[in-house]
Amino acid sequence: LAACNAKYIHSNLAVFNLKACAKEYDSNVVLREYTINQQKDDILKDIYRCHPDVICISCYIWNITFVRELMQDLRKILPDVPFWAGGPEVSYDAEEFLKKNPAFDGVMVGEGEETFLELVKHYMNGSPSLEKTTGLVYCKPDGTIQNNGWRQIMDLSRVPFAYEDLKDFENRIIYYESSRGCPFSCSYCLSSIDRSLSFRDPEQVKEELTFFLEKKVPQVKFIDRTFNCKKSHALAIWRFLAEHDNGITNFHFEIAADLIDEEMLTVLEGLRPGQVQLEIGVQSTCPKTVEAIHRKMDFARVAEVVTRIRSRHNIHVHLDLIAGLPWEDYVRFGQSFDDVYALHPEQLQLGFLKVLKGSAMAEAAASWGIVYTAAAPYEVMATSWISYDEILRLKQIEEVLELYYNSGQFTHTIREMEKHFPSAFAMYEQLADWYETHDYFGIQSSRVVRYDRLLGFLQEKDPEREAQYRELLTYDLYLREHMKNRPAFAPVQTEAVKERISGWMAEAAEGRHTPEGYEGMTYRELVKQLHGEVFTDADGGERLLIFDYRRRDSLTMDARVIEWR
Repeated sequence: LAACNAKYIHSNLAVFNLKACAKEYDSNVVLREYTINQQKDDILKDIYRCHPDVICISCYIWNITFVRELMQDLRKILPDVPFWAGGPEVSYDAEEFLKKNPAFDGVMVGEGEETFLELVKHYMNGSPSLEKTTGLVYCKPDGTIQNNGWRQIMDLSRVPFAYEDLKDFENRIIYYESSRGCPFSCSYCLSSIDRSLSFRDPEQVKEELTFFLEKKVPQVKFIDRTFNCKKSHALAIWRFLAEHDNGITNFHFEIAADLIDEEMLTVLEGLRPGQVQLEIGVQSTCPKTVEAIHRKMDFARVAEVVTRIRSRHNIHVHLDLIAGLPWEDYVRFGQSFDDVYALHPEQLQLGFLKVLKGSAMAEAAASWGIVYTAAAPYEVMATSWISYDEILRLKQIEEVLELYYNSGQFTHTIREMEKHFPSAFAMYEQLADWYETHDYFGIQSSRVVRYDRLLGFLQEKDPEREAQYRELLTYDLYLREHMKNRPAFAPVQTEAVKERISGWMAEAAEGRHTPEGYEGMTYRELVKQLHGEVFTDADGGERLLIFDYRRRDSLTMDARVIEWR
């Protein structure tokens, strides 16, 4: 069993589930995970040295090009070994995939757990035959392709727990599945093809989550398409987490915000700060677009729920938009951006439409003038409403949004900037244009350089407020990092200011107004652990702020700030 992940921190739950379902043949099933950033030669060598009798590899839009090239070369050194592909990237056009990729012998379509077990039995015992195994599409000896059709969706509770041993998951994200399928029909999503749903037994889920909690894993990411589509299921799990918090583990859920009711909100509001993060796919606020993609969403209710959740400052909220959807041109997308941005989520992901094989969007693409890349990830290039030039411009806006909003490193500076531009979208649009003018795109830069660049932009766009922006940038920088060297953009410290800060440190070392956790420290030790900075009040006065890096905000990771007048 082989998987090629996008990054090392990712893991492939699918192949671990397959191995768990074939537990009776555990010693015969070898699992290997790689990344698409590894050298193909190293992966070829590793697979070859396993001396496999059969190879099954997991395929997705992010790895399919890599996998095809890898298996073409592997076929040359393992000419007699059957190669099987599985996963969403090959399930929906399995016959066409086999015609174009002769290195492969067959495809496991749809859910693979039961199919894989029967495939293992076939190669181990000769029974069942390939002809009698549902869920397979394969090349027969005469060159014809046999399609045995898809299996019925299985009971998810029958899939064994894949994480009995966590030694392979250190410093990696744990993925977990408590439900499979989705009740909605969004045309860009593969879940819309088969709307069948299967839920893992809640008591089984609680037992498995207890394992993660006892092991104190950093994060468990639920891969359920819409976690809260069944209220009783979601509530049972959230209540369990509220009652069994270990103070460490974070749980990620993808939800439909407009399905959240008062009972759910009450439970969510009681969770530890940082215990849960929620990803909410808004995609567009254009009614005509939402209707065209068969999406059910009440944005007014989404806004109400997100505002309520964020008011408690205990849950990280991640909102998604998709550019390139039908009926949404560049200007209307800017409106969707502003609508969602106004909710001030911790992260706003600006994504681009992927026209996935087998989706309703793929079938309608021609009628909507949707042009997309021939190779994975099949990303939109233009539509009847938006040009390639505009898509490229949105790509640049996405990049500066990641740098300056989603990084969480410029929060107070950005909030002040928002007041002085026509709209949030216009602000990032102008920042992207400025980056383009100065040839900054595509150049890796340090955090301090990004602060310098933002100041350069503001000096040009809003020179009257330069002094204020210098203070805000300094505040944002020290919130996140105890800098050894004072940045060039920071306001110059007068001798009087330096004496005021050192005087506070000296008093703290003597036991006066010493922050909790720093008692008994010497002056030198305090300087290494705390940072003092003097800022200007709105009325022109000065205030001394102490940045405490031991007491960070569990949601934003900002240092605690102690004000000392």
